[in-house]
Order: sequence, then structure tokens, then C-alpha cells
Amino acid sequence: MSHEFKTARDFLLRTRTDYETAYKEFRWPRVERFNWALDWFDEIARGARADQPAIQVVEEDGQESKLSFRQLSSRSSQVANHWRGLGVRRGDRVLVMMGNIPPLWEAMLAAMKLGAVIVPTTPLLTSDDIADRIARGKVKCVVAASVLAPKFDGVNMPGLRIAVGSPVAGWHSYEQGYSASPRFEPDGPTLAADPLQLYFTSGTTMKPKLVMHTHASYPVGHLSTMYWLGLRPGDVHFNLSSPGWAKHAWSCFFAPWNAEATVFVLNQSRFRAHTFLDALVRCRVTSCCAPPTVWRMLIKEKLENWTVPLREAASAGEPLNPEVIERVRQAWGITIRDGYGQTETSALVGNPPGQELKAGSMGRPLPGYRILLLDGEGHQSGEAEICVSLDPRPAGVMPGYLSDSGEILPIQATAYHTGDIASRDRDGYLTFIGRTDDVFKSSDYRISPFELESALIRHPDVMECAVVPSPDPDRLCVPKAFILLRAGINPSRDTALSIFRHARRVLASYKRVRRIEFVDLPKTVSGKIRRFELRRMEDARPGSAPQRETEFCEEGFPELR
Repeated sequence: MSHEFKTARDFLLRTRTDYETAYKEFRWPRVERFNWALDWFDEIARGARADQPAIQVVEEDGQESKLSFRQLSSRSSQVANHWRGLGVRRGDRVLVMMGNIPPLWEAMLAAMKLGAVIVPTTPLLTSDDIADRIARGKVKCVVAASVLAPKFDGVNMPGLRIAVGSPVAGWHSYEQGYSASPRFEPDGPTLAADPLQLYFTSGTTMKPKLVMHTHASYPVGHLSTMYWLGLRPGDVHFNLSSPGWAKHAWSCFFAPWNAEATVFVLNQSRFRAHTFLDALVRCRVTSCCAPPTVWRMLIKEKLENWTVPLREAASAGEPLNPEVIERVRQAWGITIRDGYGQTETSALVGNPPGQELKAGSMGRPLPGYRILLLDGEGHQSGEAEICVSLDPRPAGVMPGYLSDSGEILPIQATAYHTGDIASRDRDGYLTFIGRTDDVFKSSDYRISPFELESALIRHPDVMECAVVPSPDPDRLCVPKAFILLRAGINPSRDTALSIFRHARRVLASYKRVRRIEFVDLPKTVSGKIRRFELRRMEDARPGSAPQRETEFCEEGFPELR
């Protein structure tokens, strides 16, 4: 076990409600050789908490799967040995695509032990998305749930394919790994600077960027996330995130296991508040992190009817309405604490336990981070872009983006620029304002207008289009497309239906365009679409405003259901 890592972790546990001391005195552990799966997780599996559940998965029908730290350590070593026998080597890119099932956690630990690079991938992706990730990510091995194997049909695949579940022709069986030896010996040391995870994150005018994290930047970096969540050894932590997204690694993997807590998962095909609340009570969940969309749905229930054992509640992804925080506080006597970070980082800003909360604020800089608000000229300001000082460099910031040629493009500046705007008050509390680009979030999914526009333009009737967020009472916002049709095409209901059907075929479900309006697009003198004008128009529109004549909403088409 890394002494430096444990010392830093224990300091944050001791100061979990003493923000001033934690922020002033915390120092990132400096580790040169570090493999979190071997040097931390496996050590927990040999210690006093060896038989505590590391993962607990509850299915919709009530069935449960539990694996202790000892069991998960053994299984991941078996899987690692099996993969090594199949040819997986240190540095190989392994695309992992499955739902919240125990093999997901086994696979991530196994890849880490081997020194392979994990490419986390959401099951929601289309075949085109998958092909892009395999090609640009230089993937050498795919590990996917058997039910997802058809998504890979027609994709130029690497030679090694491993199916989790029922047999798939041409794929190796994941379950064969359970017959391998549970004793794993690494083929050499893992450097803290070695690559560990490769994420794809959305951009506005380009394909998704490739974010590379190391064996330090996420495992060590998420000490800040553990601190923000307020986790303690023995906790049962319930985080609502889908596999493949960075927040899943944040709060379903590194942060809870840094704290020696149990990761709790409830699988629902569709969110049901009653099932969620019943699980909190029945499974004795002590800590919960959910996106604002979920919290907004929960307060529609009579929360007082559930006596929950929660000690901590958190939210991230977008600002949380103050009225939601107050409603939960009245019902349960606990306060939902906001936090902020990115795929490129661990948690940067947050409201740790025991601190004063200010309505609308996402909190203060977390231990280990110095947050600057820099204007366009690089000067500090009370309202400007959120930037992370790299002097000294925090452990939880990525080393850089990965180029298509495979080279890491290091951050050359003295600060990492997040692309988000915030204001800071006299007490140091930060309030999120918006993006410097056009990316937005819908139901906690990050949406790139460029990707949606690129898909819509493939419809034969679409000449040009611009996608902006449109306010929505449940999802905060939904993607809306303003469309200029080709000459001679009627802006009718039938045209809108055809475009909605096209969008459903070519876009993952979370990216789905849910509103369409046929317009003459506003442009600058140089011919660029004025997206800001469209976005401002949508933001200013009253929620009760009637649908315009050339505007169409997805819910108005029963044939799409």
C-alpha cells in the first residue's frame, strides 16, 4: 500500500467537516510508482474490511448481487490472468461497454492490474459512435455485454473480442476467466504517469476530444471527490450515473473505494421514484449523489413517507434549484450539497459536509485546487472563466488531450481553462453562470450541438440547422433544432415527423432532438449562424408560451412512441 496515498486519504477523513484546515494543509501525495488496483484495492481486500461488500447491485425485480473486497480482488485477478492469456498487454487500449453489472467493476480492475488502458463506453452509443471510438482510440480489445454485440456488426473491429454473458459467435467468453488463477503477478512496475483511462468528451465544432488520464490523475485525484461527497469507511454510497461517463468513475469507483465504502447500484430500465426511495431505506444507503433531474423528480413525491438513513446527499452536473434543496431539507433534515468538475479533472469545487451553503452556489475550491477566474486577457476577475492553477500542478488534472496520432498534447499554459464561466463572492463561494462555448447539458448528459447538427444535416430535406437548449421543467433543457429546409420543401407536420424519425435512427437516445422549428436562420455578415441569438430567444420564452405554427415537439407525435 502506498504510504503517501493513505496518509493523504486519512488526513481528509479527519478533516471532513473542517474545510479551512483541509484546504490550507492538504498536499497531494507524490507517487512515482502506483497501481491503484494492486497497491490500494487489493490491500483493502487483505485488511479488516476484506469481507465488507465492495459492490452491491440491486436489479429491478429485487434480485441482488454482492461482492466483497476480497471476492472482487480475487475475481479481477482471475480476469486479468485470463486476458493476459488471450494476449492483452500493458498499454493496450481496451474498450469496455456494459451496464451496471458486477463484471464491469471486475473488468476495470483487471485492466488496471495489467496496465492496459480502459476506454469506458456507454451502451447508448450507435454503431457509428463505436466505430469512431475504436478507430481514433486505437482500440485493441473490446469487452462488451453479449446483448450489445449486434452494435458491433459491420464495425471494423480489433482481433480480440470478449463477450460478457451468453455466447456470441466469434467472441471469447468473459466467464471463462473465472477458471483462471486468482493469484496475479504484474509484469513490472506501473508508473503513476502511465496512461490509465481514455474518455471521449463532446466539443462544439469538432469530433469528441480524447481525454487521457493516468494512474495518478483519477485514482489519486479523486481524493478531492471523496472529500466533497463526505464519504467514510463502511458507508453505502449510491451514485446515479451510467457506465461510460466520467461521473461513473468518479462516484461508482474511485471516490467510494478511496474511502473504503460500498458502491451501491440500483438498475432501473426507467427511473421510478418509489423504487428509488424504497431502495434507500431497505438497503441502508448512507450517502447518495444524483443529478438535479433526479432530485427534481423526487420532490414530486411525499418524501416524509420514507425514513431514509442518509447522512450525505450531493448533486452535480448542473446547478440545482434552491427550492429543491429546501424541500429535501424539510423532509429529511439533510442538505443536498452541490459540486463541480469535468471529465478532464476530479471534483474541483464543492460544498463539503458541515459547511455553510449559499443558494445557487456550487461551493468553494476543494482541497488541492487553486481556482482562478481569468478574463480573456488572463487577468483575475470577479466573474470570468473558471481556471485551475497548475503551479503547483494538482494530481487530478489530466496530463492533456490525446491527438489522433496518439500523442498527448500537454497543457502548455500555467492554468487549465475549463471553458465554464462563474462568479465569486467575497467569501470565496463560486456560482456557475454558463459555457464559453455552445455545449449544454440535458438530463445530466453533455450535448454537443455540432454532433446533433452533423446528424440532422444528413436528412435530405435539411439545408442548414442550429441546435440549442430549450428550457424543460424536468430535464432542465432539451435539444431543439432550428432548421432551414431545402427549397420547395413544405414546413409541415409530415416533414417534422420524417426528421424526428431520422434523428432517432442516427443519434443515441440521450442525444435525441426533442423539438424542431422551421425558420430562416439568423446569420452574421460573414454567414455564420447566430446561435447565441437563438439560445437567448429560447431562454426568454415563457414556459406557458403556445407552440408556434412551424414548431413541433416530439411528444406531439404518437406514432413515435
